[in-house]
Amino acid sequence: MISETGNICTPEGVSLTYNTIGEGPSVILLHGGGQTRHSWSRTAHTLAGLGYRAISVDARGHGDSDWTDHYSLEAFAIDLKAVIASLQPGPAPAVIGASLGGLTAIVALGSDDPPPASALVLVDIAAKIKQEGAHQIRDFMAANTDGFASVEEAADAVSKYMTDRPRPKDVSGLRKNLREIDGRFYWHWDPSFMTGSAKQEVPQTRISIDEPAARLRLPVMLVRGEHSTVIDEESIAHFRDLVPHVETEEVVGAGHMVAGDANSPFTFAIIDFLTRHYPASIKD
Repeated sequence: MISETGNICTPEGVSLTYNTIGEGPSVILLHGGGQTRHSWSRTAHTLAGLGYRAISVDARGHGDSDWTDHYSLEAFAIDLKAVIASLQPGPAPAVIGASLGGLTAIVALGSDDPPPASALVLVDIAAKIKQEGAHQIRDFMAANTDGFASVEEAADAVSKYMTDRPRPKDVSGLRKNLREIDGRFYWHWDPSFMTGSAKQEVPQTRISIDEPAARLRLPVMLVRGEHSTVIDEESIAHFRDLVPHVETEEVVGAGHMVAGDANSPFTFAIIDFLTRHYPASIKD
């Protein structure tokens, strides 16, 4: 199976790092705030096995992509359009965005007619969100600015935040989300992402999201975690008012980190959606 790691330069000169695996119609995977492209590993491999080309991208200020002094949703949207443009010529890709990645996709794809994508999956995010859940995410990301003495200590911090998920015995996978500097481990994102303008924008409220959401002219699916602290029935109803053709799915047993909490049922749901709206030939 063909796989590679590369970089895309945006119009602002920001270098974005991506992983791609598989061959076929492209599916762009956008992670949530504080995550990296590696959070999509299992889903990307499944999509590749079904005949898609899965492209998981580190957002600016995250993972191995450049840090900048500009972290607005508009900036993230420009980055997404640069990724899409890099795929031309070719069919418009599908986009799957979790949390920040979903907001990015709404702004980017709701600003152009026709949209530069064939289908959109939003993962536990909508135009209207529960502020309590958003504050919990911001508090977690703004904490531990002095780093951790070990990967185990970082895992303890995650477990304290994600109380509904058992602490893994093997925490080595968490290493991909950490930078080691002078013997200490820091989250793999730019600290100013949560101390500058981005602190007010991620996760975003509906104030600047309603308008582009209402202009979405492509198949849209909203996947919610059963135990989400960010999206509730009111969020879904509000989004359906804006996007009447939206399809919805609830993943049992999952919280806000849907793909990580219940990857198999999550992936099954999005594959069904993609098969109907953006099909690929299944490979042997």
